[in-house]
Amino acid sequence: MDKFQAFGKNLSASFTPFAARTQQYVKEQLGHVEDKVYQTPLPVTALPSPPPPPLTLPPHCIQTQLPPEYLALEKRVDALKQVHQKMLQVTSQYATESYDYPPNVRENLSDLGRTIAEKVQLLSTATSPAEAQAALTGPGSGKPQPKTFSHAIARAALASSSTLKASAVVGGGGSSSTGDDDGSNALAAALEKYAVASEKIGEERLAQDGQIQSRYLAGWTTTLNTQLMFAARARKNVENARLLLDAAKARAAAKQARRASGSGAGAGSGAGSGGTAGGDDVRAEVEQAEDEFVSLTEEAVGVMKNVLDTPEPLRNLAELIAAQLEYHKKAYEILSALAPEVDRLQVEQEASYRKSRDGA
Repeated sequence: MDKFQAFGKNLSASFTPFAARTQQYVKEQLGHVEDKVYQTPLPVTALPSPPPPPLTLPPHCIQTQLPPEYLALEKRVDALKQVHQKMLQVTSQYATESYDYPPNVRENLSDLGRTIAEKVQLLSTATSPAEAQAALTGPGSGKPQPKTFSHAIARAALASSSTLKASAVVGGGGSSSTGDDDGSNALAAALEKYAVASEKIGEERLAQDGQIQSRYLAGWTTTLNTQLMFAARARKNVENARLLLDAAKARAAAKQARRASGSGAGAGSGAGSGGTAGGDDVRAEVEQAEDEFVSLTEEAVGVMKNVLDTPEPLRNLAELIAAQLEYHKKAYEILSALAPEVDRLQVEQEASYRKSRDGA
């Protein structure tokens, strides 16, 4: 029986603060806390008609106000959280391989079999159209090709080059002395070179994505899910402590009003002595709630300052930019090496074209 009574007391002690917080919160939401209704002006359109007269409240009934520094930190933390959510909503696409080429689902599995380097090697040794076709569509020895836009361009360019070469062999009857044949061969060669370069660019894009995922996305996701969450938890503790403090003040105000009413009715000295003892208990409860509120507020200020001052988000952003810069630099180098070769083929093909027309 004693154990059951002790359990009941513990349950009551743990439930009472929660009930007090809930009651105070409901009062505030319903407008039953006078300070919240009359001390904070409402928009003109939201005022009742006619407005009730203002109330004169004792100091202990006023809703506890948070320090201006605390409110300013709350706004900054909320802004930082919005920044993380908005940026991650977009940059999380770096974790999806096909973000720059969604239509890749229309490609056949045979297109994703071998790498471009493997296909070029097999095409160079093919002696018939059938072998060339097998080199393009045969299964690969490794994992499927990536589904980036650059890899898709590489596959399309190599397949186009093979088509031109096969048509020249079948339709030319072994002769390739005409200007048209020279033009087809030049275009096929250029497409093959472009395919190899595009695959290299695609590999660099995958390297960029890996760097961004590990050095930017992971960091910003951690900040959002840990540090900002800790700040939100600390702020929730402050709000709960404020509600408990306001509830304690409301109880103190109610007891003070009852004592004043009893004293006015001619209460005896014995009642006055008991009222003094009761007042001490209420005052101690309010002081304890105030101490808890101040302590949790200071703790929350420290947590929010730590979140705002940490250098990790900016460092992660610098890593994002560095990865993008490295990718575009590599892509520029690859295309810079390819352009002169294609220009040379174009000049030779145009010279051959003019020569064939002049001879005609």
